[in-house]
Amino acid sequence: PMGSERMEMRKRQMSTTQETPGAAQAQHSTGNRGSNACCFCWCCCCSCSCLTVRNQDEERTRTSHELQAESIPNCEESPAPTLEEVNAWAQSFDKLMLTPAGRNAFREFLRTEFSEENMLFWMACEELKQESNKSVIEEKARLIYEDYISILSPKEVSLDSRVREVINRNMLEPSQHTFDDAQLQIYTLMHRDSYPRFMNSAIYKDLLRSLSEKSIEA
Repeated sequence: PMGSERMEMRKRQMSTTQETPGAAQAQHSTGNRGSNACCFCWCCCCSCSCLTVRNQDEERTRTSHELQAESIPNCEESPAPTLEEVNAWAQSFDKLMLTPAGRNAFREFLRTEFSEENMLFWMACEELKQESNKSVIEEKARLIYEDYISILSPKEVSLDSRVREVINRNMLEPSQHTFDDAQLQIYTLMHRDSYPRFMNSAIYKDLLRSLSEKSIEA
């Protein structure tokens, strides 16, 4: 009896072993079908609605990536600052922030202090205010939130809890002014904290000296 049981078990094992390659081959075939055709249709995959959905998803992803690239602007194009302009930066933070050359110089300084995200956030908010298309506003607002407001972002800016609550409420229906309170808070932070150090930095002093020397030579 024991021998017959062992024989029976052996037959079952051999039967299972023989069935396994076939099953694996069937799974492989099914997997290939899934990668080469939409859903499970073979003859009409080109007109399958899944392709439309896939194309729409790819378009949304491409648009999202393009907007994300725009949300991290490079240095603004601007003519070289004049001596008068650079002297004006020392008069007030507002005058510094009014000119692209001033913002570029200040942003270069912020980069040395590892706080460039403050300027990037402020610039992104300014760009958002120029938008009028509702879908673009919503997408840009989402990217700004992910880049500068989310606690998971390495570029998170420093905001108090009250402003964060305002933003969370505003994000229910984003507009050009969703981040106005936060933008003002970051502007004030840069003014009070970073601006005085910028005025005493080598970046500003070297630029001022270079322009002064050129002025004397002229």
